[in-house]
Amino acid sequence: MAVAAAVGLLTAGCSTGGTGTRDEGAARADQGTPSSAPAPASSASSRMRKVDAVQLIMSDPKVSDRVKEDLKPCVADAYPVDTSYGTLTDSGAPDVVVNVLTCGDAVGVGTYVYRLGAAKDDGKGTAYQNVFSLEEPAVYSTIDRGDLVVTKQVYAEDDPVSYPSGEDVITYRWAGSKFSEHDRVHNEYSKTVGDGEIDGPAEPTAPPKN
Repeated sequence: MAVAAAVGLLTAGCSTGGTGTRDEGAARADQGTPSSAPAPASSASSRMRKVDAVQLIMSDPKVSDRVKEDLKPCVADAYPVDTSYGTLTDSGAPDVVVNVLTCGDAVGVGTYVYRLGAAKDDGKGTAYQNVFSLEEPAVYSTIDRGDLVVTKQVYAEDDPVSYPSGEDVITYRWAGSKFSEHDRVHNEYSKTVGDGEIDGPAEPTAPPKN
């Protein structure tokens, strides 16, 4: 299944140490040290600071033990983790979307959003905090013009993993201190065409690699 590409930056692909190996689209930037001299509003690319997505997942108590146990390098130190940076909340710093995939077919098994806020241990400094999580087969999230767009494959009882019956595309927006559902679209796939071959996505995967 081809998931809609995020508008703006989408840093994706198997992550090496959680930092990513590939950038798609225009460069978006993370939080950096502000300049002391007056300057025009900095672009997103000047503010980006890449995070260790694998460390975020492994240290997050909201992530299930199953996901943590299954999150292992696919090749050498390349983890099946896609990472996107963009504006989803009102934190003033780029938010981070992390998708955890399977190694073999890149099927999403968990999607998470992290927001930069005050560190919880002593209140000093900042730390990324989990503000959204969803763990189920064939789920993937992207950032689209400030919205969180979550795509979930829908399976009938006898559907093979490669050919779901359809998909739900759910749009969330930040409201106050959490994400609220804004819109939901359900797409149904045709199962037969011509001589009866299955017509649908080859498999519910992350966006194609460049």
